[in-house]
Amino acid sequence: MEKEQELLKLEDLTAEQMASFINDLIDKDFSRLVQILYRLDVSEDKLKSVLLEHPTGDAGNLIAALIIERIAQREKAKELFKQEGEIPEEDKW
Repeated sequence: MEKEQELLKLEDLTAEQMASFINDLIDKDFSRLVQILYRLDVSEDKLKSVLLEHPTGDAGNLIAALIIERIAQREKAKELFKQEGEIPEEDKW
């Protein structure tokens, strides 16, 4: 449950705060950053591509942008599949 709370808090950060947090993780706890990216389902290929395209860019800002993009995709998917009202009794397990 702690990891879920961490992800919820991450979603509340501004882009600048998130970039700073990510840069801190890069310096102090890289494995935790990898876990967060995995839990958010940030594309590894896209991450590699963005970092290779911007070798002198700030990694925190680049990764934060990918996280924000992924969170937006996830929210859009939730809205798309959101059901109105209750599930009919015959459809419940």
